[in-house]
Amino acid sequence: MLPEPLRRAIFWASDIVWGPWTLALLLGAGLFLTLRYRFAQVRLFPEAARTLVPTQQAGAEGALSPFQAFMTALGASIGTGNIAGVATAVVSGGPGAVFWIWCYGFFATVIKLTEAVLGIRYRSIREGHVSAGPMHYLRDGLRSPTLAWLYALVAGIAALTTTPFTQPNSMAVVLESQFHLPTWVSGIGIAVLAWLVIIGGVRSIGRVAEKLAPLKVGLYLAGGLWVILFHAGKVPEVFALIFREAFSLEAAKGGTAGIGLMVAMRYGLARGIYANEAGYGTAAVAYGSARSEQPLQQGLNAVMEVFIVSFVTSSISALTILVSGVWQSGRTSTALVASAFDTAIPVGGWVVAFCAFLFGYTTLIGWAYYGEQFLEYIAGVKIARPYRWVYCGLIYFGAVGKPETVWAWGDLMNGLQIFPNLVGLIGLSGVVLPILREREKSQSVDPGGTGSSRSDPSVP
Repeated sequence: MLPEPLRRAIFWASDIVWGPWTLALLLGAGLFLTLRYRFAQVRLFPEAARTLVPTQQAGAEGALSPFQAFMTALGASIGTGNIAGVATAVVSGGPGAVFWIWCYGFFATVIKLTEAVLGIRYRSIREGHVSAGPMHYLRDGLRSPTLAWLYALVAGIAALTTTPFTQPNSMAVVLESQFHLPTWVSGIGIAVLAWLVIIGGVRSIGRVAEKLAPLKVGLYLAGGLWVILFHAGKVPEVFALIFREAFSLEAAKGGTAGIGLMVAMRYGLARGIYANEAGYGTAAVAYGSARSEQPLQQGLNAVMEVFIVSFVTSSISALTILVSGVWQSGRTSTALVASAFDTAIPVGGWVVAFCAFLFGYTTLIGWAYYGEQFLEYIAGVKIARPYRWVYCGLIYFGAVGKPETVWAWGDLMNGLQIFPNLVGLIGLSGVVLPILREREKSQSVDPGGTGSSRSDPSVP
């Protein structure tokens, strides 16, 4: 239990970090990249969908296969933030928050594309050990070792003190609500299961993510669509409510708080970035670890990752909560989504409990690798093993914490992480632009998509 003054300080700092300037920076960076890349997220989407399962490159260096890198990034992104985070956004920010989740999702695609491309472009591979992340493109691309070190420090602390708290907390909440399992029991069990994979390092994490990520998305999608179809008559009303409240200047009743335009934006964008992670820089770690020499292919996977997270899984959570009418029930987090599923599926709460467990578990193991990379940059590879033990040990404390405090702390640390990263993305967007143009040239010469370019002498 945290002292009340400390809890209030966390909420105050979180609100400061997620003030209007942060919202403007996120949307501004996304808008800048969208315009500079000429709406690449729209133009390249068909190709991104066609190449959803990337091929293995012979002789390429890296720790993970391209598909494992994609699944690790997807598994880490689609965590309980897509269930609990969206639920808390609707409760705290009202239905209008959903619109801002979608809004940021559109711009987040180019942000994450940039992170993935730069992650491959500026990674470091020495004696078979791969090191990737924003700290490398901040140091080697932007030529700012100080900013690189600062990012690694903040991101390392964030990975160590947010994910082991937010993910187990949401998992424990739903297990308690559905199976009456004490949170302390869940905390111990989740910590042990995470340790079994994390202690084996990145290759162990990649193998597990490759199997669990598709399973959890498919199961949650099927259950959520059933709930929405069950309440299909309310869908038009819910969409009207979302768009109306997204721009409402007057307070409305939503949970226990008055909701206005800025509050809807604050929670929509904060939970939106928590769901798709675009702006954190973590994509540069996952995709930069791929055995691939094709930066843009990893960028296209990042586009599909954000689409799946922001417009599929997050929408499923939001719409089930709203069409079922449970969003004003006084519940929050995963328990709220479970009650929405219960309105249409006899064992709906169990489905959500299982999905929340899978969502949280894959995010836990994915973020363990992210944090390890950040802290290795500062302290060297010797920190990896003790870091893994501490990370797993903190999971217990996350499971037994209060959801509101846990998520406020997560917002605070993740908000601090985005500032140096966005500086790097904007500053190095000129590096990404020629890569996009080269792909367009090759596609104009080779519409079939084999990737030959104008500079290839075999092309007439």
